[in-house]
Amino acid sequence: METIITFFVLLMMTRFLGKKQLSHLTFFNYITGITIGSLSANMVLLSSNDFLKELTALVLWCALASLVGFISMKSGKLRVILDGQPTIVVKKGKIDRKALVRTMINVDDLTMMMRQKDVFSISEVDYAILEPNGALSILKKPEFQSVVTSDFQLNKPSPNFLPTEIIVDGKIIYQNLKELGLSQEWLTNELMKENVSTIETIIYAELQPNGELIIQQA
Repeated sequence: METIITFFVLLMMTRFLGKKQLSHLTFFNYITGITIGSLSANMVLLSSNDFLKELTALVLWCALASLVGFISMKSGKLRVILDGQPTIVVKKGKIDRKALVRTMINVDDLTMMMRQKDVFSISEVDYAILEPNGALSILKKPEFQSVVTSDFQLNKPSPNFLPTEIIVDGKIIYQNLKELGLSQEWLTNELMKENVSTIETIIYAELQPNGELIIQQA
């Protein structure tokens, strides 16, 4: 019985805490996730006499984490204390040793994170920023950056739509249609163009940036 209660409490708490907590964007989120996992394990393994205490602790911890997250959204100073700030560790191609000391990483750590970004030489880097979640963001020097459309002075039209699911497993995603400003009548006409008469036979339909509807049938 304790396991069933724990399962549904965790399900509600994960929805309550939001996606930022689930993605472990910051060290605080990471620690909160570990703590919630430990409390949940204790709820399942400990005797019934301790179950209520563990349940109370779990709910209280989640409530406090949510409260801190809400306050940090309103207060920039608290957000800096909890989440930290990005730190520039490479500036204009030069490694900032003081920044490495402040962030407690060494040059080997830095070069390893650079290789994970497919950068194998410091000579390619203009700026490198250590994010609050420990990830490294890199801005390459212009001569090492990937070629983009603007480099050829081409005027590429902006997409009309984002690639969006319209039908999944024979069900119309009405919310997506609404957000795109499209009607069910439009969808019916598009399906008729593709000689599709029954929506239930469609496994997946996606609207492309150019307005084309890609359909996969069973």
